[in-house]
Amino acid sequence: MANPWFVYLLRCNDDSLYAGITTDVQRRLSEHNEGGPKSAKYTRNRRPVKLVHKEVCKDRSSATKREMAIKKLTRKQKLELISD
Repeated sequence: MANPWFVYLLRCNDDSLYAGITTDVQRRLSEHNEGGPKSAKYTRNRRPVKLVHKEVCKDRSSATKREMAIKKLTRKQKLELISD
């Protein structure tokens, strides 16, 4: 079986939220916090970032679809998702 994919939400230093997908959440979190070329442009100037939510998905396609759905949520809805 292939590695599962994850959708994750980060809380940035400026209190904004960032959504992404990966197969290795801890590695990706480290990349975001290092701020190098593998970090997202959005998080590079908003470090440190903290993992506040993650979901397991069966494959990359479902992870991408879930990420897009999360990105369409309002901030209030994202905060409600985090608090569950």
